[in-house]
Amino acid sequence: MDIQKVGVIGAGQMGNGIAHVMALAGYDVLLSDVSQQALDNALTIVRGNMARQASRGKIGEGEMEAALARISTTLTLADIGKTDLVIEAATERETIKQAIFEDLQPHLLPHTILTSNTSSISITRLASRTDRPERFMGFHFMNPVPVMQLVELIRGIATDEETFASCKAVVDKLGKTAASAEDFPAFIVNRILMPMINEAVYTLYEGVGNVRSIDESMKLGANHPMGPLELADFIGLDTCLAIMNVLHDGLADTKYRPCPLLTKYVEAGWLGRKTQRGFYDYRGEVPVPTR
Repeated sequence: MDIQKVGVIGAGQMGNGIAHVMALAGYDVLLSDVSQQALDNALTIVRGNMARQASRGKIGEGEMEAALARISTTLTLADIGKTDLVIEAATERETIKQAIFEDLQPHLLPHTILTSNTSSISITRLASRTDRPERFMGFHFMNPVPVMQLVELIRGIATDEETFASCKAVVDKLGKTAASAEDFPAFIVNRILMPMINEAVYTLYEGVGNVRSIDESMKLGANHPMGPLELADFIGLDTCLAIMNVLHDGLADTKYRPCPLLTKYVEAGWLGRKTQRGFYDYRGEVPVPTR
């Protein structure tokens, strides 16, 4: 299938990053959100990120302006149904994603492929709420999207070969690398990454080390570019908790039980960088550990 127009649902960190790379690759992009302010903020972020790429010589000024011209926005979900490929990038809550696909369904073109950028939720279960489970799959970008090279492609039980091949062709056109994952909770990357982050939180919770010592130990002792608690703040503690809950519920193994301290931070609204406080306090010039 020749995909030309891509609809992106959700203008947050993942949605605006997906719109960014799609537009640079030559696709016409329709970005949707429930808030005009969110859409305006997303366009500002995309322009700023592309300008940074241009200043470093990674893209030309003309290429940047052409890509920005390919991005349009809408507050009406029905408009998204007129695209060839839909990428849902809403918050990591299954009820919200299900509601989006149910509301979108009456407006879809017969050939439209539906995908979700979910980092953990069952693709088969999401697909079952639509009229086209064979044309539905997981399309999981890594954050930040313009920088990270991997895209996980996840087939549901009904996903057909043509749908997979079409999505794989999009990943290739983006210049990224596709990893095919089975439809198990959290797929590949987060199945490995999130338990490590959760274990780091347990290490903090049990007093084995403080925030700084845990992060420095993993950076210097395991050669990680970012400590696990710093990374959790970057991802969002609410997202980390949601993925751990999916793993715990889906695999029924106590080793995936979310650390109580992670739950407490989320309950406090300390979600990381996006709220200015998490395992670090970002309100000053330099991040300061909160424990």
